[in-house]
Amino acid sequence: MISTVLVANRGEIACRVFRTCRELGISTVAVYSDADAGALHVREADAAVRLPGAAPSETYLRGDLVVAAALAAGADAVHPGYGFLSENAGFARAVTDAGLVWIGPPPEAIEAMASKTRAKELLGIEPLRDVTEADLPVLVKAAAGGGGRGMRIVRELKALDEELRAASAEAASAFGDGEVFVEPYVENGRHVEVQLLCDTHGTVWALGTRDCSLQRRHQKVIEEAPAPGLPAPLVDELYERSAAAAKAVGYVGAGTVEFLVADVPQALGSARAGGTPRAHFLEMNTRLQVEHPVTEEVYGVDLVALQLAVAEGRALPPEPPAPRGHAVEARLYAEDPAREWAPQTGVLHRFEVSGDVRVDTGYASGDTIGVHYDPMLAKVIVHAPTREAALRKLAHTLERAALHGPVTNRDLLVASLRHPEYAGGEAFDTGFYERNLSALTPAPEGEVYAAVAAALAAASSNRSRFGGGWRSLRSQDETRTYGAHEVRYRPTRDGGYEVTSPEGVRVVSAAPGSVRLEVAGVARTFDVTAYEDTVHAGARRLTVRPRFTDPADLQEPGSLLAPMPGTVVRVADGLAVGDRVTAGQPLLWLEAMKMEHRVIAPASGTLTALHAAPGRQVEVGALLAVVQADTEAQEEDPV
Repeated sequence: MISTVLVANRGEIACRVFRTCRELGISTVAVYSDADAGALHVREADAAVRLPGAAPSETYLRGDLVVAAALAAGADAVHPGYGFLSENAGFARAVTDAGLVWIGPPPEAIEAMASKTRAKELLGIEPLRDVTEADLPVLVKAAAGGGGRGMRIVRELKALDEELRAASAEAASAFGDGEVFVEPYVENGRHVEVQLLCDTHGTVWALGTRDCSLQRRHQKVIEEAPAPGLPAPLVDELYERSAAAAKAVGYVGAGTVEFLVADVPQALGSARAGGTPRAHFLEMNTRLQVEHPVTEEVYGVDLVALQLAVAEGRALPPEPPAPRGHAVEARLYAEDPAREWAPQTGVLHRFEVSGDVRVDTGYASGDTIGVHYDPMLAKVIVHAPTREAALRKLAHTLERAALHGPVTNRDLLVASLRHPEYAGGEAFDTGFYERNLSALTPAPEGEVYAAVAAALAAASSNRSRFGGGWRSLRSQDETRTYGAHEVRYRPTRDGGYEVTSPEGVRVVSAAPGSVRLEVAGVARTFDVTAYEDTVHAGARRLTVRPRFTDPADLQEPGSLLAPMPGTVVRVADGLAVGDRVTAGQPLLWLEAMKMEHRVIAPASGTLTALHAAPGRQVEVGALLAVVQADTEAQEEDPV
């Protein structure tokens, strides 16, 4: 019997495993980097062991340190979570060699399947070796790990070598393994997967399908179970191929087989072009998936508890439970979708999600979102009798969540769940965000009224603190600015306020933390909370306009500033001051929150300054380089 589990991971998945362990009466041990010393998973564990350093390569990717931590804390089992060392056969062997129970598949199965190249060879699928123009587009992919890291779409042959180098560097940083390979890229397919659970007695459960097609940068954003609209023969085929893959390697524990399914819409009678559905094997993930909660909700099981039972040698029932209803999960990220998904950092002042929903998270109110790890704040999961009801419930829940702190993708998630292409259940695919991102990230509707509420709440706070008798006699407007919105108002003799800009706003009531406004006959209440440089009014996050000029505005034209805090991981080969560069040319690469971000030349011209070097840590707004644009202008001939 397992008595104490060390989770070789951090954040949300560590907290998730700890929750099940507590319910089963199993003690827990966390490991943590210096950057995670105060993290929620450390606070929730019964014991914790420090891994000195901050970078994953120094901490969570050091299997020797993790095994030593388990032994020092008296753990008798190790759960790898997902990412980091979860699909590292060497680590699995080190755990068992130390006399500990490994809560995962045998190392031999990991070796066969965790490397995507070896998995494809085992199943008779050859990767592309000599890529030609006829093969394009292709996908460069990391052989180890997942989560969209180490992946690049290549549409021009001349870009292949550079993308191979970039993918390899990102994969090495994230997984400790820089091996990459090339495979055909299927445009506009559906990303469908099958959840497996296997015991040591020969039982293999196929716990339904999941759809994970809504992705950004090849990383999943919204997932659901079951995958909607798949013809029954296709589902049967996916089950059979998944079970066969597991049996071929003697798989034990939880695992997922992923497919890219082409031509699903046509099979469902859509007007879009297509044909008979075809399922292309992508990979087998030899670990628990991030999106496992939707399967748990539909089948009424605890996959972590079942992993522990299998690790203890217990047998699964011959058949899995019957599925019921529909479940949808949304990944809440600290990132700005309107700025190329730029990750965000800072204090999460308030984080509250209410209602009959499940929230898996590694953060609580007051925690700080740092630069070293993935920007995912939480997974919000709902279950309902139908898909339509689940989508509606999840959108409603997210819309009303209290998220005070850095910019998040909350508005994008709500808009995605309500978009007719996705809500219809048949026409969406992995190209959803490429087609619809601009429409999904417009200027927030009603934000100006949130700014009005913020201004009046601030005015009310000042009145409460300093008194406002004489202020009521002022004839001039007072002004406050939030982002792009300038609000003008004046106190009234009855102790209220009159808004003069924007027009058409009637103030029903105003207090420091709550303002009620009426616009076009409709009244709404805004709960307002102010922080040092931001204000949250209702669901809107507003930036307080600084009193002084932003330093970025003082930079010379062509200055390239760090869009986020991070580490310079590469500079373009041979790049030096004085070089000619062309618009869009990659100059250097920043790594932040486990993702690599290119910094490109804003225009064609001359590189007049270069302040970046590999390994340099930079803060947001740091000057990286300067490109002096060409001054020659092409004038049109007079007509």
